[in-house]
Amino acid sequence: MEAVHTTEATTEPVTDRLGNGALASPTQHSPLSAQVDMPVRVVTGHYGSGKTEVCVSLAMQLAQAGHHVAVGDLDIVNPYFRSREQAEMMEAAGVQVVSSSLGHNLTLDLPAVSARIRVPLADPTCETILDVGGNGIGAKVLVEFAADIQRRTYEVLLVVNAYRPETRDVAGVVAHLNQIEAWSTLSCTGLISNTHLLRETGVDDVLAGYRLTKAVSDETGLPVRHVCALPHVLAQIEEEMDGDVLPIGMFMRDIWM
Repeated sequence: MEAVHTTEATTEPVTDRLGNGALASPTQHSPLSAQVDMPVRVVTGHYGSGKTEVCVSLAMQLAQAGHHVAVGDLDIVNPYFRSREQAEMMEAAGVQVVSSSLGHNLTLDLPAVSARIRVPLADPTCETILDVGGNGIGAKVLVEFAADIQRRTYEVLLVVNAYRPETRDVAGVVAHLNQIEAWSTLSCTGLISNTHLLRETGVDDVLAGYRLTKAVSDETGLPVRHVCALPHVLAQIEEEMDGDVLPIGMFMRDIWM
């Protein structure tokens, strides 16, 4: 079993890092394993770690597999590369997107979040993905929704990109993890390896990022939940890795970027 938090509506907030809840461990290379009690996935990390691309790619795959999915854009720090930018595409695929009550496009540059995010958070049949801003400052918005999240089975996943200057070693990643936990009041439950060079990413880059993420896992006890990369790169990896592979769709980057 890999650790996530499971809480009842009347329980006190969970404060231990790994928690005691249980979610069936998915099969290697199969990220879309069915869950009876659909989880809330809170995706956090350092600025530029690729959180939004992870969120959108995961949402699209879950929707294509027939899951009931919602994405909440909680990034109110950085106006660039926000999941609400791809709301039309995701909604066409059946993903519910919640950003601002004023609409997705009107508030691209505004620090606005709609209270409607509480609707999918209250629906145990909905796999809700929360795209959170970078670092502790971005994670602070989670305080507003912490009680809603803690009523559900949930995961707080830290995206690790070894090519970001402040998270290129274990100490840097752990420092950001501690900061995000302190500001959000939620404990991380797992790690996502997402080291990349955009479309120039190769097998060696993915493996280097995975090894850092695994070292952080060994240091903290947090499991590696996903290893992300472009589909053709993942197809070339023969090394056995912890967690599920998650193909990245590059939805947030135009072809010229």
